Amino acid sequence: MSDIAIRAEGLSKLYQLDERERESALRNVLGQMLREPWRLLKREKKETFWALKDVDLEVKHGEVLGLIGRNGAGKTTLLKILSRITKPTRGWAEIHGRVGSLLEVGTGFHPELSGRDNTYLSGAILGMSKREIERKFDEIVAFAEIEKFIDTPVKHYSSGMYVRLAFAVAAHLEPEILFVDEVLAVGDARFQKKCLGKMGDVAKQGRTIIFVSHNVEAVTRLCNRCVLLQQGSVVNDGETHDVMNAYLRQELTKTSSREWSKSEAPGDHVVRLRAIYARSAEGLVSETFDIRRPVAIDFVFDVLEGGTLLTPNLHIFNEQGVTVFISHDVDPKWRGRPRPVGRYISTAWIPGNFLAEGTFIAGTAITTMAPQNVRVYEREAIAFQIIDSTDGDSARGDYAGHLPGIVRPLLAWETTYDPEPNGGPLTYVSLREGDERL
Repeated sequence: MSDIAIRAEGLSKLYQLDERERESALRNVLGQMLREPWRLLKREKKETFWALKDVDLEVKHGEVLGLIGRNGAGKTTLLKILSRITKPTRGWAEIHGRVGSLLEVGTGFHPELSGRDNTYLSGAILGMSKREIERKFDEIVAFAEIEKFIDTPVKHYSSGMYVRLAFAVAAHLEPEILFVDEVLAVGDARFQKKCLGKMGDVAKQGRTIIFVSHNVEAVTRLCNRCVLLQQGSVVNDGETHDVMNAYLRQELTKTSSREWSKSEAPGDHVVRLRAIYARSAEGLVSETFDIRRPVAIDFVFDVLEGGTLLTPNLHIFNEQGVTVFISHDVDPKWRGRPRPVGRYISTAWIPGNFLAEGTFIAGTAITTMAPQNVRVYEREAIAFQIIDSTDGDSARGDYAGHLPGIVRPLLAWETTYDPEPNGGPLTYVSLREGDERL
C-alpha cells in the first residue's frame, strides 16, 4: 500500500468575479429568466481570476499539514477541490482514504428540526453511519454542552449553541483524512480553546489532516509541515517553523531586525542607536523562536562623545502593548564606567522557557542614570514570535489546548510516592531555619 494519502498535480481554478456556483441551480436559472429575460440574450465580457494556479501537492498518511496565507490566497478553494465540492478548471487530484471535511460548520442543519435530529442528519451528510452516530451521540452532546436543549428545534438556539453543536458533530468524525478550514474562527474564546484541544487529539491519533487557519499558535502546535499559498500558488513548502518564519516576514508590520543610517539614527550628540536584532544562540536572525531556546536581543550603538555613563535598556511588550518586563544592562565591565568613543554591541539574553507563545515587541532605551537623561528611546523597534513545542518537554507538557499568560516558565516539580499509605492524616513537614534536622 502506498504511503501517499493525497496527490495533486497542476490544480487550477478559474472564477468570474461575480460567479457564484449556486447560481447554476435550476431554480435560480428559472427565476432569472422570469425576472430579467433580456439578460440571457445579452453577452457580457466578464473579468476572471485564478483562485488556484498550478498547485502540486503530496501528503503522506498520518501527516498533519498546515495551509496558510492571506485571505484570498486560495486555501479554501484548494480544500473544496480536494473535498470534491468544487471541480478544478484544470489539473487533477487523487485521495486515498475516507475523507471528512470541516469546511462549512453547520452544513445540513434544518431550523425546524431538534438538535437531536440535526445531529443525525448532519452526521449522515458528513458521511457517518447511523450506528456510528448512535455510538458517539452522548459524546457529541457533551462536547457541545447543550444537553438541556438537545430536543429543542435549532431555530431557537443562540448562535453560540448552534456553532457548538455543528462543530461537535463534525469534530467526532472518524475519517482517515480530515480537512479543517478555520473552525477556530467561530464561537467564543473558551470554545475556540476547546476546539483546538480536540484538533490536537485528532492529530495524535495518526490521521492525515490538512488544517487551514490564521491562528499561528494553532498551526505551529498541530502541524509538522506547512504550505504557504500566495495568489493561488504555492510559494513555500517545508517544516512549519521555516514556512511560518517566511510568512511572518510578510505579515508582521515590524521584522526582527532594524538598522538606521548614520543620518537617521535616533539619539543625540552623545550616543546614537544604529541597529537592533533578535537572533538565536547560533547567531541566526529570525522572526520565530522555539519556546525552549534562548533569544538574544542585540543593540548596536555608537558613542560619539566620550566620558558619559550610558546604560542600554531592553523593553518587551506583548501584542496588546502590555509591558512584559524591562531589563537594564548590568554587565560589570561597563557598569559605572564612562564609555569612550566607539561602537558597542550590547546583548540581552531572554532565557528559553520564559516567554509564552505569541508575538512580542522589543524596544530599547539608552539612558544616563545620574542625573537621569533618556538619550535614545525606540519603543517598538522590532517584533518576533515565540512558538511552543509539541514534544511534551516545555511547560505545556502534553496539553494541546490554549494556555493563557504572558510568561510560561518551565518550573521544577517534585513528586513523592508512598505505595502503602498508613491511612493517617495528611501532613506537610516544612523545615524552617533553626530546625535541628537542617
